[in-house]
Amino acid sequence: MRNPRAIAMLILSVVIGLGATVVAAGWVAQQGRVASNRIVVAALDLELGSRINTQMLKTVDWPSGSIPPGALSDPQSLQDRVLKTSVLRGEPVLEAKLAPVGTKGGLSAVIPEGKRAMTVRVNDVIGVAGFALPGNYVDIVVNTQLEGEARNGQDKQISKIVLEHILVLAVAQEANRDETKPKVVNAVTLELTPEQAEKLDLARSVGTLSLVLRNQIDKNEVDTRGIMKRQLLTGDTVQVEPVKSAEPVKPQPAKVVYRTKPAAAPSEKKTDTVEMIKGVHKANVEF
Repeated sequence: MRNPRAIAMLILSVVIGLGATVVAAGWVAQQGRVASNRIVVAALDLELGSRINTQMLKTVDWPSGSIPPGALSDPQSLQDRVLKTSVLRGEPVLEAKLAPVGTKGGLSAVIPEGKRAMTVRVNDVIGVAGFALPGNYVDIVVNTQLEGEARNGQDKQISKIVLEHILVLAVAQEANRDETKPKVVNAVTLELTPEQAEKLDLARSVGTLSLVLRNQIDKNEVDTRGIMKRQLLTGDTVQVEPVKSAEPVKPQPAKVVYRTKPAAAPSEKKTDTVEMIKGVHKANVEF
């Protein structure tokens, strides 16, 4: 015979459990609605320099306490804006990742104010076997001939680092910084200051260039004076001093010498001597 009381307690427990589940689910849903806001994220992977349209974006709920600074909520406000960094799918589109309003798309949108982009021709060796990718930093070495006659019997060929910590903006026509696979290309675009652009243009006209890949967080500059063929083969560490232009000889002020006349020798007084004899005594008397 079944126990009616036990069955009643079991039914009551099930009802209370279901009620608690419904209440908890409602509370969690309410908390989620209260503690979240909708922000704009990328609907697909976007490359730097891309011009945005609304089809590239979507809005999602984001916890209110962790919304990143600069997040936007209206996709229409991003129409025709240009990205200056790459944005992955599902990543928030922030104001800091956008070029100023009115900027045209393309590589020029990612060049900082005061900088320039310049392209140099490379090959598989000069381009570090394709490892010089957008977003990497390189040093630039030039191999050239010294001007003028060789001094002290030394040759005139020299290799010298002329630019350091230069950002690679693009390789060939690709500027995507998310790629890590080496790409052998025939041109590399670099980010330079106007002074560095002048230096690079002169360097490629007087010799051959090589790119030297460096650590991305290494910003230390080194002061090298270059190496010549004689030093390379003999291990001689004596550096060639640059030729100094002859300084004009400064005229020396004229020295004034004062001469004094020698003092006249005292004139000798002329005296007369008379010998006087008194008895047996004799004496000389001068007048």
